Amino acid sequence: MPRHVRVEYPGAFYHVMARGDRGENIFLDDKDREQILRTLAQACAKTGWRIHAWVLMTNHYHWLVETPQANLVEGMRWLQNTYTRSFNHRHKLWGHVFGGRYKAVLVESDLESAYFGNLWDYIHLNPVRGGLVDPKEGAVLLDYPWSSLAQVYAVVPTRRPACSATERAFAAFGCKDSVAGRRELIERLEQRAVAEEAEKCGWIVRDGQSLNSTLRRGWYWGSQIFRQKVLALAAEGLHRLANRSRRTTDQWRDHAQHSATDLIRQGLKMLGLSEARLKATKGSEPRKVSLAWAVARSTTLSQTWIADRLHMRSAANVSQQVRRFESQLKRQTDPRIKRWIKSVKIC
Repeated sequence: MPRHVRVEYPGAFYHVMARGDRGENIFLDDKDREQILRTLAQACAKTGWRIHAWVLMTNHYHWLVETPQANLVEGMRWLQNTYTRSFNHRHKLWGHVFGGRYKAVLVESDLESAYFGNLWDYIHLNPVRGGLVDPKEGAVLLDYPWSSLAQVYAVVPTRRPACSATERAFAAFGCKDSVAGRRELIERLEQRAVAEEAEKCGWIVRDGQSLNSTLRRGWYWGSQIFRQKVLALAAEGLHRLANRSRRTTDQWRDHAQHSATDLIRQGLKMLGLSEARLKATKGSEPRKVSLAWAVARSTTLSQTWIADRLHMRSAANVSQQVRRFESQLKRQTDPRIKRWIKSVKIC
């Protein structure tokens, strides 16, 4: 069966879901869950994504992501590869973590249509369907900590991750982002969890379209008007399909390299380095490592590209040096590096 064309356009909303390879767990403990949330935050910083809802289960995850730029594929490529390397390194494993292609369903975001709100509920009710929260036993959704309900919507705005987007959900359910409004938002969902059968909690049928079957096998969740819009965009993609892979890859690479080159040029000036000096210094030299850190955190370019451009021997060396540098950010004493770090836009 042929794959669906990935339709990307500025301002698109997607339900993204990925499962473990052969149904295996993608999170073995809470440190893995913390790691994928850090990786998601980094992906948002690189791509500008806004996350409206998310939940981490045991062998899969769901999130509702908005892409102000048409860059879902670029960001997901970086995110899943980065998490896979981290997971395998930590657990001394190798091979695939995720099973096949991630699922990405386009979502109608018009609040009047209620498709957005239906999906928001579906995502946050996953722990009930998965048997991790049992309302009949007195458990509540906030007892499950690994969702945006507990970590985003239940807390004050100042404690939310920078890439979180909450205003649309509050508007969808007519709630204010206040203590009372947050309580109202959560209580409404708790009531739904109690009222519905656990194995079907959050499922809904709209206009003859089943949310559950759509997210498993479909390609859009929305009205017929939205469907026609997406089909028109997909037709444009199919028209370019013969050359799409190479042209898209080349365009992405050129844009990313241009951004990284500008960043490095700015860094060299602020750090008092020349290209000749950059080439002559060791891969562990702090100013050179600070450049590698900036490129790694601000773009989706590979560590191999960074190693080649900054003369750092290997991708493994870049990874090691960047991790070490990031763990010591608060202890930096070189005023040039401190000014450089402050100037780099990191989420």
